[in-house]
Amino acid sequence: MAKAKTTEITDNLDHLAGKYLTFYLEQEVYGIEILKVQEIIGMMKVTKFPKVPHFVRGVINLRGKVIPVIDLRQKFNMTGQEDTEKTCIIVTQIETEKVEMRQGILVDEVSEVIDIESANIEQRPDFGSSSNDDFVLGVGKINDKVIILIDVEKILSDNELISLGEAL
Repeated sequence: MAKAKTTEITDNLDHLAGKYLTFYLEQEVYGIEILKVQEIIGMMKVTKFPKVPHFVRGVINLRGKVIPVIDLRQKFNMTGQEDTEKTCIIVTQIETEKVEMRQGILVDEVSEVIDIESANIEQRPDFGSSSNDDFVLGVGKINDKVIILIDVEKILSDNELISLGEAL
């Protein structure tokens, strides 16, 4: 029975294999599925918006479309920092059962696109029920780097997505 469980865990990670856009927040490397990325843009003027959660930097006008910008440092409870010439916005498409929208995620620096095989992916560590890390898909290992693989559709909860959509 233990062998079946091991196979099940391995099979569950096979779907995570593929190409990821990697980026930095503080000194840590994160990755999001490349198919979720629409484009990467340099830092531009972000308009503050009233009554949105603290981690929403504001909105941008991208070719006539208003897109919310999520500051991942704030969302992940990291210390803030001034934007630099490497700060950029990754525009992603969110499609959940309840919401479909484009969002920008503000990151310190985009790194590269890498291909991660399932053999180099492990399940996310279990930090207990109060860790609130459902957005973490798993952990990729490339050479000596650890890459935290995240699901852009789960960075915000359904309630946060709905309230953000209503606010905008």
